[in-house]
Order: sequence, then structure tokens, then C-alpha cells
Amino acid sequence: MPSSQLRAPVSGVMTPLEEVPDEVFASKMVGDGVSIDPTDEVVLAPCGGTVTLVHPAHHALTVTSTEGAEIIIHVGLDTIELKGDGFTPLVKEGDRVETGQPLLRFDQERIIAGASSLLTQMVIANMDIAHNLTPAVGLVRAGQDVALSFDLTRPSSDDSQVRPDDVVEGEPVVVPCATGLHARPAAVLADKARSFSSQVRLHRGDREVNAKSVTAVMTLDVGHGDRVRLSAWGPDAEAAVATLTAAIRDGLGETVVATGTGTAPEAVPTPEPDPEPDLLRGVGASPGLAVGIAVPLTAPDIPVTDVPSGPPEQEWDAFQAALERARRQLAELETATAAKVGIYQADIFGAQRQILDDPELTEPVEAAVRSGAAAGPVWKDTYQQHADALSAMANPLLAARGSDIRDVGLRVLAELTGTIPARAELPAGAVLVSRDLTASDTAVLDAERVAAIVLTEGGATSHSSILAQSLGIPAVVGCDPRVLDLAEGSELVVDGDDGTVRIDVPAEELAEVRSRLERDAERRRRNLAAAHQPAVTRDGHRVEVVCNIGSLDDVRRGMAEGAEGVGLLRSEFVFMNRVTAPTEQEQAELYRSVADLVGEGNRLIIRTLDVGGDKPLPYLPMAAEDNPFLGQRGIRVGLEHQEKVLRPQLRAILQAARTSRAAIHVMFPMISTLAEFRGAKAILEEERVRLDAPVVPVGIMVEVPAVAMMAEQFAREVDFFSIGTNDLTQYTMAMDRGHPKLAPRVDALNPGVLALIRSTVQGAHAHGTWVGVCGALASDPRAAAILLGLGVDELSAVISAVADVKAAVRDLDLSRATELAERAVRSEDASAVRDLLPPINA
Repeated sequence: MPSSQLRAPVSGVMTPLEEVPDEVFASKMVGDGVSIDPTDEVVLAPCGGTVTLVHPAHHALTVTSTEGAEIIIHVGLDTIELKGDGFTPLVKEGDRVETGQPLLRFDQERIIAGASSLLTQMVIANMDIAHNLTPAVGLVRAGQDVALSFDLTRPSSDDSQVRPDDVVEGEPVVVPCATGLHARPAAVLADKARSFSSQVRLHRGDREVNAKSVTAVMTLDVGHGDRVRLSAWGPDAEAAVATLTAAIRDGLGETVVATGTGTAPEAVPTPEPDPEPDLLRGVGASPGLAVGIAVPLTAPDIPVTDVPSGPPEQEWDAFQAALERARRQLAELETATAAKVGIYQADIFGAQRQILDDPELTEPVEAAVRSGAAAGPVWKDTYQQHADALSAMANPLLAARGSDIRDVGLRVLAELTGTIPARAELPAGAVLVSRDLTASDTAVLDAERVAAIVLTEGGATSHSSILAQSLGIPAVVGCDPRVLDLAEGSELVVDGDDGTVRIDVPAEELAEVRSRLERDAERRRRNLAAAHQPAVTRDGHRVEVVCNIGSLDDVRRGMAEGAEGVGLLRSEFVFMNRVTAPTEQEQAELYRSVADLVGEGNRLIIRTLDVGGDKPLPYLPMAAEDNPFLGQRGIRVGLEHQEKVLRPQLRAILQAARTSRAAIHVMFPMISTLAEFRGAKAILEEERVRLDAPVVPVGIMVEVPAVAMMAEQFAREVDFFSIGTNDLTQYTMAMDRGHPKLAPRVDALNPGVLALIRSTVQGAHAHGTWVGVCGALASDPRAAAILLGLGVDELSAVISAVADVKAAVRDLDLSRATELAERAVRSEDASAVRDLLPPINA
């Protein structure tokens, strides 16, 4: 007896079907299979086959495997009530699909708000084909782990089409089920039909299906008020028709809505009015405020021909030549980007060059071309399939790479076809509005003409977002799709800090925003002119203002704009965008170069590698996690991979410290317990003794609320603290700071977060330990008053904010800031705290 396997359609936790809080699924009327509590938002094909049904409400679909198994995937419970809201099908009926291919996107937040459960069922409807089902247990990964194994048997022959003369025909009945015959009522009907030995058919118009098949009943697409009838033949045909007709009339266990004699129109509920119809929300991907006019952009669609340019060898040579031209272009773009915004950002295009050497992309093209096919269509299908698969992944960093594959794919396709995609002539003050924007297109934008970028897809970690930040262009990603409906030329106010886009703004408000931007520009010029003056309050209190960096170019710019050192060197840039780990010597030389630029006596804090499930590395194997932000990341990864990561990095830092003119410090990320810190510090000391290197100060990131509350215990052993307000806030608020709906509420000025900062400072100062802040809050000039008032000793800001933060400090009085901070901690919410903030220097 042959066996078969189905991959998990979604990532999540396996749940026994019997425990699903829906009697129809739990009793296996729909079919036998599994239920998964999902952690992502994309349904992948569990096997190869054909899409035989996509429900009109898009909450369910059926894939018929090559062996004939009818596999129903049903997202959530009672989700038909959403009428398609929150669901985006990625396939259509009749499509052939491969295992792991994206089938359907869904919005977890919308489903949780509008349905009874998010549990997602995968069941085999035609159970006569499957026996000995074995479900998986625990966590499963979509498209990778087997969720269900079973033995295949040959189904009994269906003689439903062999009709005798004595067929029993039922009377027409109007379907009263409020949402028609979707999966649940279809399963009830099929289950009742299977209790009869007769053949039973369900008719709608001139179509008819086997009433004993759940999938077949669903394919009729029977809605509320539709007329259906039953027919049957066999020993109990009359009883079958009578019983099933009555069952349909009674609603098959569903909510019954009165119908007339014909098709009844559905009552459309009056939608709740949007309290802020002129405010579209997303995620802030690049800070700043901008006013401009909407310029919609659409991705180019380069046509390809099925006719090869010549014999297979000639066609293959043409494709390789297109690849080589694309490589040269990317190398040129890398050089130009490095000169424009920095080496770290330019590495994006080095990584894109590597995509051109990926055999998963090029080998299918070679095989097809050598068989006589044209390269264009095969290349287009191949890169689009890979891009779609990556884009569908739950991990935002991996999903963002889908955009890179499309970017590279389009570049090669343009070279192969000789097509030059038209570039829009952008007006001054353009706000680019699109679904997505490639890194290539972003890198060449003119920041003098582009006021802002608004995208409905992508994330804050995408390459286009990183480049927008470097170019100083405000950007909002994951924006409300309504922005795509705006007419070209519509005036918009884009806030890259709050992740919002305002539309239909009154003329007087637009004028005020423009006036504010002009005042900001003038203030910025004054602050830059005074950037190298110390940050001393009006009553004589000195505060160090340093910068956060992620590349050598960042150091140069940071020190040029008035930074007094580096409060956070994100060492990830040494490890990212490469296929092998950097050697110890490579790291040491780079840290020496950074130290030389920081300058003699200035502080350089090097944070050890901070990666995990949310920031993966190709050469560091890490298991997929249900929630990577609460999993193996930061120092936990370092301690687990000591020989591969932590020890070589610490040795490199110690080597650099031997000859450094700067004061090098080591900082461990994501510390949550004293045991973790002691373990990491012990490793540092072992390596220091082995190298006979100088002692370096050792500190920790304060990102976990438990550490803030235990600051006094930690202060007995650490040399300094640096508070990462981004993570500290999201862990305190239990809200993902990258979530498109929750991000606006993840505010570091929440009184609870401020209380934790105060607790950290008090515990540290009790033992003479200094405290810095390196999170986003330190880059907000208005927040400087609160942080100084709480006793923070150092502010580590993004480069562009250093001069402004120093100017804000010079405009403060420490005694008044202390009073202000106490009022802030006692406030009710972040909004109340913001109302207390003093205006920045006029």
C-alpha cells in the first residue's frame, strides 16, 4: 500500500482535529486531517497538484493531489463571515501548484477580530482514498515539515453517472444558510448523504455534483437564497432525497436567514465610520516629515518571447551575456552607492550580484534552453517563483529578499530582451507611491526631488528602507492599501517617524507644515554649525553625546557631525551580506580602522554580534522559531556558538584594543540574567589572559525589563549600561515594534518604560556605574529633557540627530528637567508625556 505525505500549509503548533472547537471539523464530517494554530500569514501548498476550488470568500481552498486526494485547507473558524476581508488568494482554480508554493495570504489581526478562531484545518475530504493517518506533533514549519502522513488506497469506482430509469427527483429548496453551503454545511450534507447506500446528486441550475463529496458540494458555490434540488437512485433513494431536502431546508446546523421564493439579497451591514478617514497607517521605515504630491509608480512588465534567438547554444550564450552585463551594472551601482551613502549600504548590491550565481535560478534556464526553449520566459517564471516563495515567508528579513530577487530578475530580463524600462520624470516634492520599490530604483533617487516614499508592501528592514534612511528620505512601508487609490498629484503629509500618511489635508494645515519644515531646516543649519561644541546644560551639567554606527563611513560622518565617540557599533555589518564568517584577523583590522577614526581618548563601544531567528546568517545554522524575538538571539546565540562566533570576535576586539587610540569597550546584547553576563564575561577574560591583552570595560544592553528592575545587582559586576529603548519598549508593552497596526503604539515615552529607565539609572548610580541610552529615544531632541532628568549620563543618537540633540541639551536646565522627568513617570500614557515635552530650540 503506497504512502503519501502532506507538508504543513502554515507554520505553527499542531492541534488534534478532535480538539477544534467546531463540531463539524472535530467530528471529521469534512474529512480527517490536522489543525494548526498558525504563527505566520501565508498558506503554502502541502503537496503538488491542482487547485480545484477557491471559495468565493477566499477563506478556504482545495488542492487535489496527483494521487487524487482532495485536500481542503480552511483558515480559521467562522471566517466565511468576513466575506473575503483579510484574505488574498494567490492562485486560481485550475492552477497547477508545487509543494511549498504560496496559495493564500491572510491577515491574522483581521481574522482574530472578526472570527471565532485562527485555527487552520487541513483535511482530506475523500477519505476513501486515505487510511492510517499519522499527524505530526509540536511546532511545524510551512512547506518544510510533514504535517500528515497516510496510506493511499484505490477508491471504489463511482458509478454516479450510471443512471437507471427510476431516479427519484426532489423538489427545489431555497438554501436558508446565511453564508450558503461553505465547508461546514457542505460537510454536514455530505455526511448525511453518506449514511445512505444510494447514489445522491445535488443540483444547482444545470450543474450537478456528488452530494457525498464535501469538495464537490463546495464547488457548486451555493449561496444564501440559491435554489438547489436533490436526486438519487438506489435502494433508499426516496428516504435520501426526503431527508436531505429537509436538512437543507432546516439550515444544516447553520444560522438561518429568511428567504423568499427566489434568490434573496444579502443584508449588507452598515460599516462603522472610520474615526480618522484621512489618516493612513503603516510602519515608519525612514524618519522625517515631508509634504509632497503623490506620484504613483508601477513595476515594469517586460514582455518576453517564446521564440529563441537562434540555436540552443546561441540562446544560452545570449543569456550568459545578459547575466554578465547585469553583474557589471551591479558592480557600478555598488561603487556609486558606496560613494553616495556608505559601504554598508552599497553591500546590498554585492549581495545582489551573488544572486546571479545561484544555480537554483540559472540551472532551470540552462536545461530549458538546451532543450530548445527561449531563455526569457523560463528566467521570468523561475525568478518570480523564487521571489514569491521568499516574500511569503514569515521571517521579515527573508521575505524582504524576495524584492532583491525581483530586482535582479528584472535587470537580467531587460538586458536579455534589450528593453530599457521607462523612468518617470519626477517633479520636485514627489511622494513615490507604490506596492514596492526595488533597491536599484531607490539607490538612484534624487533626494532633492523625492520628498518621501510610501509603499504598501515591504518592511523596515528591507533594502529599499535601508537606502531611504541613508538618503534621508522619509518612508512609510506596509501602508494602508487605500494609498494606491489616490490620484496622481494628491497632496500628502508623510511622517516617517509615526508611520502615517495624511490625505485631504486642508490648505492652511499644509501651509503650516511647510512653514515648520522651513523652520526645521534653518534650525538644522544652526545646529550643524555648532555641532562640535560640548553638550552642557545652562546650569553647567555635561552630557556625552555620541553616535550609533554600522559602517566605517558612518564613523566618518558621525565624528564630522559632532559626535564625541561611538556609543554603539553594530558589529552585525561585519558579518552580514557574506556566505562565510569573517576571520578573526578581518575583524581585528576593521575594529582598528574604526578606532582610528573615532580618535584618541574617545569612547568606542563594540556590541558583540546580535543576531537570531529575526536576523539570520547563512553560515550560522539556527532553527526556525515560533517567536524569534523571544528565542535564541543576542548573547544567547554567542554563548551557544562560542567557538564559531563569540570567542573569535572577542579576540579580535582585544587585538584592536592593544594598539587603539580610542577607548574600546565591549558590550553584550540581549542579556536577561546574571548567569548569562557572567558566562560571557568569563569567556572574555579567558581570551584576554590568553592574548595578554589590556583590560577593557565591559557593559550590557538593557533591553529586558527584568534587567532594568535588577540594575543594582548587575551594577555590582558591570562597568556600564546602555539602554536599548526599542526592544525595552516592545518587551514592556508586549507589542511588536515592526507590526503595521501596533507600531504606532510602541512609544518609548510610555511612563512604564520611563520608570524602567529610572530604575536602571538608580541601580547603576548606587554603585558608581554610568548609564547611556542607545535606542531611538536618544535620537529625539525633545526627549533629551526627560532622559537627562532621569539621570542618564550618555546619549547615543543616529548620526543625523547628533547636532540637534547636543543643541537641545544646551537649551536645558537640569533642575527643571529632573522635575519634568518625575511628572512624566507619574503620567497616564505616552501621549500625556509628549504634552509635557518642551519645544526644541527655535
